[in-house]
Amino acid sequence: MEQQQQRPATGARATTLRIEEPPERRPLLQHRATFPHELDRNVFCCHTDTHTQLPVYTNIHRIRRDIISVIEDYLSLDQLRDVRINVSVVRPLVDKLYEQDDISIVYCLLINRAHFLDEQSHLSNRQNVNFTRAMLCELIATRILRRFNEDNEGPDNLLVLAHVLIAGFEPFQNCPDEIRPNVHQSATWHRTIPALEVAILSESRLFLSSTSCQKIVDAIYEGRVIYTPSSWLDLIPDRYKQRPISLYNPREAPLLNQYRLIVPRTRNMLEIIQFVILLGLYVAFMTERDASQFSILEVCFTVYAGGWVLDQFATILEHGWRVYTQNLWSFLDVAFAAIYWIYLALRVYGWKTGGIGPAQQALDVMAMAAPVLIPRLAFNLLSDNMVFLALRAMMSDFTALTALAAWCFFGFLLSLVWLGNGIFPAVKWMIYIWFGLDGSGIQHSTDFHEILGPSLMIAFAFLGNTLFLTILVSMLSTTFSSIASNASAEIQFRRAVLTLEGVKADAIFAYQPPFNILAILIFLPLKFCVSPRWFHKIHVFSVRLINLPLLLIIAVAERRMLWPQSLETPRSSIVGHGGSSKPRKPRLWFWEKWGLSSSNDFSTVFDTPPPDSVLSEIATDDDLTRNLIRRQFTRHGTLDAAGNQLPAFGLTAEAAAATPGMATGGGLTPKTPNHQGKTLNRRDSIAPFPGLRAELQGVLSESDEVSAITTRLEALEESTQRIESMLERLMARVDEETESVPEDIVGSGSSRTTLRDDIG
Repeated sequence: MEQQQQRPATGARATTLRIEEPPERRPLLQHRATFPHELDRNVFCCHTDTHTQLPVYTNIHRIRRDIISVIEDYLSLDQLRDVRINVSVVRPLVDKLYEQDDISIVYCLLINRAHFLDEQSHLSNRQNVNFTRAMLCELIATRILRRFNEDNEGPDNLLVLAHVLIAGFEPFQNCPDEIRPNVHQSATWHRTIPALEVAILSESRLFLSSTSCQKIVDAIYEGRVIYTPSSWLDLIPDRYKQRPISLYNPREAPLLNQYRLIVPRTRNMLEIIQFVILLGLYVAFMTERDASQFSILEVCFTVYAGGWVLDQFATILEHGWRVYTQNLWSFLDVAFAAIYWIYLALRVYGWKTGGIGPAQQALDVMAMAAPVLIPRLAFNLLSDNMVFLALRAMMSDFTALTALAAWCFFGFLLSLVWLGNGIFPAVKWMIYIWFGLDGSGIQHSTDFHEILGPSLMIAFAFLGNTLFLTILVSMLSTTFSSIASNASAEIQFRRAVLTLEGVKADAIFAYQPPFNILAILIFLPLKFCVSPRWFHKIHVFSVRLINLPLLLIIAVAERRMLWPQSLETPRSSIVGHGGSSKPRKPRLWFWEKWGLSSSNDFSTVFDTPPPDSVLSEIATDDDLTRNLIRRQFTRHGTLDAAGNQLPAFGLTAEAAAATPGMATGGGLTPKTPNHQGKTLNRRDSIAPFPGLRAELQGVLSESDEVSAITTRLEALEESTQRIESMLERLMARVDEETESVPEDIVGSGSSRTTLRDDIG
């Protein structure tokens, strides 16, 4: 065996050894030992200075060409996951794109998915080929991200995934020079977008719910991965210091770290507190409302609600309307903002004119905010509840069908109004019939016309109360069932949206309502008066001064409870005696510490090591376990040149020698390369599994063509074995005749026995 040393991608990594294997024992997918990109360089989300060499534009069109060439018919997601499609289509594309060592591949795949979905939206056929191409792009992106996760272990794993998902790219990066002028004319607003945001915009629930993606989403949500995001528009732009994508260590950060105010987990808690304060002020103000004067509670509510609405407006400008509307309770926030602005306009108008009428109308409008604010708190606290997840989609379907019904039945209303000459309350009677409350409309239908009136009312009752309500119930049931069947992916999708929205770049989010109003009034003019360096210093000083108690609480909580150890020592393990790693016991709650929980025995049974008697009893099953494991990784009928059976795939020579029945032919056991201690998993190759052929034949048993192919392959294997045995006997005869020739004849070269002569 030949061993060669491979130079690492960075100087900080240890060298790895690559071992050449026989072709028949080489895995289909090679293990990449190191990440090809340098992790010690600063990678940003808000610009592409670090990855200027990546051919993003070329990759986007290369992927589009490949996807279009392999997908020509509609296929569902289950069909794309089928074994035949996976082996013939999905896996070759994953291998091809992953071997390019380009972290923008996931971004390019998601960009293509968004474009395919956009093309599908303009077609009347809902199940067209573009939908299949979009699903294939998402499936390939998910598997490539999983390979990045599996092939990069240790402390760099989280940073590699963060570079893939958070690094900023633009679709026209490294495009030809003749493309740029046309791009700048059409694209006025231009910014980099990370792959995570593209996945949210394209609603890639399969991608966002994958384990690798959720690892980064959780790290961003908890603040373990920090970065400065790209934004659409900033109200108070402070870009003097931009944070690259990095891992956060609270013990190396300053005590008063203003950037921790925009960590998604911290910001989510602050938003809940802010909304509780807003709700309390609203209830107190509306309880003692008085249109004739401005009370202290009304002034406090008006100012605080103005700051809260300003925060929502800045959120829309941060990531755009499409990302904002993906939030579960965004429609409630927009509704309250509209009610607040109408109230404020009427209240100011009444104050200027001195009339009591507009002021009373303003209070009446603000009373309509109660159905919006009260459920909004439930959406915050129970965002993962199945009912609230389905309620948003069901309300959308209900609104669409109700608007369609009102449009269709408006003709009935006009007919009744014209028949009754506007004398009778036709609208009230039709609404009662629609909801099944009262049948007065049918009783008074003869007042409109003796024949036409009852005909219209009965037809409306059949179509409205029976047909449309049945359709509505069916639609809502279908929507709820579809969401309930994929509840986990829906929850992870909403969590990703909440996490992406929580990372803010605008400096206004560092000021809590109503201080953000003062920040707008002070820092917007100040931006044009001082240099960026002094603007940053003044901003940091004011944020730390206003949020001093809050920053101290966050610092203590992260160092004592959320981050019990530094990032140099893994949070989930500590080094024990003899260099072994054992899990650290988590912090126990009061009822668990004092044995008040029934689940204490679950973890206690593993705290004390078992005695030798138990270990010896367990050791009696080692032979059985070894044989079971060996059968999972043994090739049946694989022989070497000498006719000996090769050892188990992925086992060392010593392990194969210790396993009985592993070698034949005089007890000689050939050596098997050791893959540097790497445990080969089932993704590395599909060849070593003895049961795979039978399983595939069972899956594909419905096809007669596959069965015929299997029979032909078996006949081909038997013919190949017979040819090998004939060649062995033939070569043995040639060796015997060569040894019987005198040395002088062989040396003179006058007479040589060749294989052709021997056959003749």
